Amino acid sequence: MTKPIIEIRNLSVTFPSEAGTVQAVRDISLDIRAGEVLGIVGESGSGKTVTSLAAIGLLPDSATVSGSVMFNGVNLLELNDDQMSKHRGKDIAMIFQDPLSALNPVHTIGRQIAEALLIHKDISTEAAHKRAIELLEIVGIPRPAERAQSYPHEFSGGMRQRVMIALAIANEPKVLLADEPTTALDVTVQAQILDVLKIARDMTGAAIVLVTHDLGVVAGIADRVAIMYAGKVVEVGPVEEVYAQPAMPYTIGLLRSIPRLDANSGERLASISGAPVSPINLPDSCAFAPRCPAASEVCLTKTPELVNLSPTRMTACARQGEIFLCKNLDNFFNRVRLMSV
Repeated sequence: MTKPIIEIRNLSVTFPSEAGTVQAVRDISLDIRAGEVLGIVGESGSGKTVTSLAAIGLLPDSATVSGSVMFNGVNLLELNDDQMSKHRGKDIAMIFQDPLSALNPVHTIGRQIAEALLIHKDISTEAAHKRAIELLEIVGIPRPAERAQSYPHEFSGGMRQRVMIALAIANEPKVLLADEPTTALDVTVQAQILDVLKIARDMTGAAIVLVTHDLGVVAGIADRVAIMYAGKVVEVGPVEEVYAQPAMPYTIGLLRSIPRLDANSGERLASISGAPVSPINLPDSCAFAPRCPAASEVCLTKTPELVNLSPTRMTACARQGEIFLCKNLDNFFNRVRLMSV
């Protein structure tokens, strides 16, 4: 097994609000391995983006962060902004969800990429601009020398995202954090962006952390997947194993909610009943229990820990063993429902 390049341990993030303390991320631990693509999946508000922003030190000052994010023996959470800036963009880079707001509107994209190179490398301005053009060509920007002189608003959404990837890989980082990089793009452009991310991974050897709500995107590119719910990781493992045999009811619900081409005409789309719990009023039990078709008494009294299900899998569910070995989940859920009546 590849040694982790980043080790996240007991990471918690809270924010103050008028209604109370928002528990955005709750005591999560994850390993990110060199060269792998790790997909982090969850509903809006599950804590996946906050986790990635915490790792790169881009949370607002109002955030309270605890735990550790270890990179090359250094806890990134203990670094001040000046110290972190030596890693940000060089060792760890971010691809933001909205490239139009992430890029500087008054500078050409060639200048912005060159600037990233000049900050972290001992390189001349001429060489930096030449490398910027090469990077634009790598990510599939047509006429790269000409388009390097263009401004962000002169590109389409898909092309801007390509520019963001070029900017992120400019210094050949060891980790790429991609926050919903295919959101608001049509399916064809999504596939193209995923291909560009694969090229970026192959070119730099970087690990990619892909934050998304789209399980289809994860299936197309990721090696492992971490499922988040209410600020916690509730299941993690190789994509093929988790998709083929999920062991946490929330993961099962997410997978069943994906529209299927082989569904019968008129068949209703599956959904997860209820609504996510408030991050301000979290229970001292499993946060998914009120929505869970397999909830038992222990689920309502104790918060499950993320424990090993197999050598490659971890799950946070009091009934993970039963669910993992069950051949007919619908019958299992129906039995649980009848017992609770």
